[in-house]
Amino acid sequence: MANDKNIDLDKYKIAAEKNGYKIISINDEGFTNILFEQKPNELPAIFAYKGDITLLSDRTNNIAVVGVLTPDKDIIERERKIIENLAFRKKTIISGLAVGCDTAAHEYALEFGAKTVAFLPSTLEKIYPKQNRELAKRIVEAGGLLVTEYITEPPNRFETIKRFIQRDRLQALFSSAAILIASYRKGEGDSGSRHCMQYANKYGRKTYVMYNAKTDSNRAVFGLNADLAAKGCSILTLGGLNEL
Repeated sequence: MANDKNIDLDKYKIAAEKNGYKIISINDEGFTNILFEQKPNELPAIFAYKGDITLLSDRTNNIAVVGVLTPDKDIIERERKIIENLAFRKKTIISGLAVGCDTAAHEYALEFGAKTVAFLPSTLEKIYPKQNRELAKRIVEAGGLLVTEYITEPPNRFETIKRFIQRDRLQALFSSAAILIASYRKGEGDSGSRHCMQYANKYGRKTYVMYNAKTDSNRAVFGLNADLAAKGCSILTLGGLNEL
């Protein structure tokens, strides 16, 4: 649990209004309508948000799209086609506003007219990463949502790291399926995508990987994709998109 359910929110709600966002707590009327079917110990205690919070009310329309921080042109182009297909099917794209594949997911959702939700590991006063603050603004302006469990800054590095993992949990929690664009194996590169896919599996979400054994099997950036495919994760195809 990211926040204490008994936290006194009054001073934070005043600050929120001043800074153009809202706070909803688990005790507020309507909160349980947003968070349906989840185990109590997995629910966020609060959300600070800008934009359309109702995008979280029906996870069956939400697809998490995650991947590495440093995708090459080939990966980005293949991701673009996936987002275009999801947008055509009126799906809402969930991601984490990180650089790389997350940025591409949000950008292409906007380009193709889909709603998009960015779960943040930071507060709304200090949106992370800094270089995506303009993108965050455009997401809200286009009818999307910026949302975080955090209303105070992390007290230490341990908590900072923990917040990234909890952000990955929320992407899975509020989606019906998770798509891994590309990711290294544990210990070989950034691992946020790994956490999201683990949580998706834990919550019983559909999981897919973007993977072509003929072209990707010897590329380290698809190491996690290969491992997940070998364990039974679906390889994303046009048929898979139709399923979604």
